[in-house]
Amino acid sequence: MHSAAVTPQDDRIRWVELPGEEPARVYLHGLGSTSPAYFAAAAAHPLLAGRRSLLVDLLGHGLSDRPEGFTYTLEAHADALAKALGQAGTEGAEVIAHSMGGAVAVVLATRHPELVSRLVLVDANLDPVRPDRRAAGSGAIASYTEEDFLNGGWAEIRDRVGAHWWSTMRLAGRTALYRSAVHLAAGTTPTVRQLLLELEIPRTYLLPEADGPLPGAEELKAAGVAVVPVPDCGHNIMLDNPDGFARATAGALRAA
Repeated sequence: MHSAAVTPQDDRIRWVELPGEEPARVYLHGLGSTSPAYFAAAAAHPLLAGRRSLLVDLLGHGLSDRPEGFTYTLEAHADALAKALGQAGTEGAEVIAHSMGGAVAVVLATRHPELVSRLVLVDANLDPVRPDRRAAGSGAIASYTEEDFLNGGWAEIRDRVGAHWWSTMRLAGRTALYRSAVHLAAGTTPTVRQLLLELEIPRTYLLPEADGPLPGAEELKAAGVAVVPVPDCGHNIMLDNPDGFARATAGALRAA
């Protein structure tokens, strides 16, 4: 395990690192998750192994610190991650990022282009989400006030998301989880989708085949974003279909 101080208070981002050839690959988890749990098997898959791989936990999540004074906006997450990657010496990394991590990765590539050579987004958040108590994930969490979430709303979310997601979500700081969800639901200005359209590096978007056509797919393709459906999976593509995920990701990383 490695770490880097990324705030003036020396709060640290931590990551599990697998040795291998450069350029490095950086794996980023989704909301309430942790990269070692979600990406260890993928990084070691025969189609993806052999590259220096950093399985990074964003601030507030997993192995990383949980500062109460941090804003947890997508921009703040990206800037903190940039400091960690700078200290790790991973300029020009290939970034493979799931869900919220995908939104952070797009912002990272926009604000710190020297750090990212290509993106593989795994069912990532591209558009704002309306807060909705009946929903799951960021939309449900964002429907609470911070006070209500911290004073018991988190338990309602725990019961709704189920044991699998909660097994990693419970590791996140509750303030960090709430603020990350609120800012993920709100998105960025311009939107993450628009930022993605404007990037000039190779970009691939993986989605579950069963979800049907990706909204706005034609516009993404016209801008050079490869849109790749993966069969036999849900939102957690790398866990539901490890071989399919590895094939799609390896293909994206080989593409010109």
